[in-house]
Amino acid sequence: MDMQALLQQAQQMQQQLMEAQQQLDEAQVEGTSGGGLVTVKVNGRGSVEDITIDPKAIDPDDASETAQTIADLVLAAIRDAESAVEELQQEKMGPLAEGLGGGGLPGGGMPGLPGF
Repeated sequence: MDMQALLQQAQQMQQQLMEAQQQLDEAQVEGTSGGGLVTVKVNGRGSVEDITIDPKAIDPDDASETAQTIADLVLAAIRDAESAVEELQQEKMGPLAEGLGGGGLPGGGMPGLPGF
């Protein structure tokens, strides 16, 4: 493979990687639990941006139990959102990883990029 073709391929892959990262930055996914009592919104990189708790989740007669239930529901919703983020990241970044690690470049990867 000539050096010019290799450089063009590397530049194209770098552009695709940057575009995929931009799409992840702009993406927003939701995780829910308790049949929708708790909703968590995260960006495509996995950072929590918003948590919504339905007032129906609160039992005013049992504050201690309600607090624990809400904590459990929030944790479950975050885990649900994390799963959705992993799927989104695989969708956006997976093809690039295959191209980089699957023989797209001599040596089977791109140095300095974890997982590639």
